Amino acid sequence: MPNFELRVEDLSHPGTRIFFANVNPEEALREAVVSVCSWLFTLQDVPLNVQNVRLVLRNMPGVAYTTGSYTHKEIHFALSHIENSATRARDEIRGVLTHEMVHCFQYNAKGTCPGGLIEGIADWVRLNAGLGPPHWKEGRGRKWDAGYESTAYFLSWIEAQSGRGTIRNLNLGLEDRQYSDAVFQDLTGSSIQDLWRLYRLDLETRGVV
Repeated sequence: MPNFELRVEDLSHPGTRIFFANVNPEEALREAVVSVCSWLFTLQDVPLNVQNVRLVLRNMPGVAYTTGSYTHKEIHFALSHIENSATRARDEIRGVLTHEMVHCFQYNAKGTCPGGLIEGIADWVRLNAGLGPPHWKEGRGRKWDAGYESTAYFLSWIEAQSGRGTIRNLNLGLEDRQYSDAVFQDLTGSSIQDLWRLYRLDLETRGVV
C-alpha cells in the first residue's frame, strides 16, 4: 500500500465540505487501491513502484486527472464536480478515485496503448467495483476504443465470454511491449474486429441498441 497525502486548495468551497462529509480520504484511497489490485493484478504481480499517492482537491474544470512520476502519483479532483454530485457524493467520489487510481497502476504498452483502451480499463475496474454512476448505459460508442464506459462494457463482455482474468491478463500484456491489436487475438482467439462485431450483435439480440 502506498503512502497517501492530501492537499486541499480551497477549504471554503462547497465541494470540500461535501467531500469530508461523505468519505474518509485515507479509507477511500485505500479502498481504491484494493479494487485496482484485485481486478488488474494478483498478489504475485502487483507493481511495487507506486510509493506515494497525493490527492489534490482543487477548483478546476472537468472531473479529475492523474499525473506524476513512476513512483509518486497525483490525483487532481475537481471540487465543482463533487459539488455537482452532492446527491450521490459518496459513490461518485469513490468511483472517480477508483478510476484515477487505475491510472496510477495500470500498464500502457510503453506509452503506445490507445487512450480509449486506457480509459476503458479504468472504467471497467470502476464498474466491477460496483461504482458505475446511474447515467452509464451499455451500447454507447461507435467503435471498440471509444473509451470510458463504452469500452468498459465491451471489456466486461469479453471477460464474460473468455473467462475471469482476461482483462487482468490484457493489462499485464501491456507492461513491456508496444501495443498491437494482436493482444486480443492472443488472449481470446479472436481479432478485436470480430469481438466488436459479435458484441454489437449481442447488444442487438438483447435489445440494448
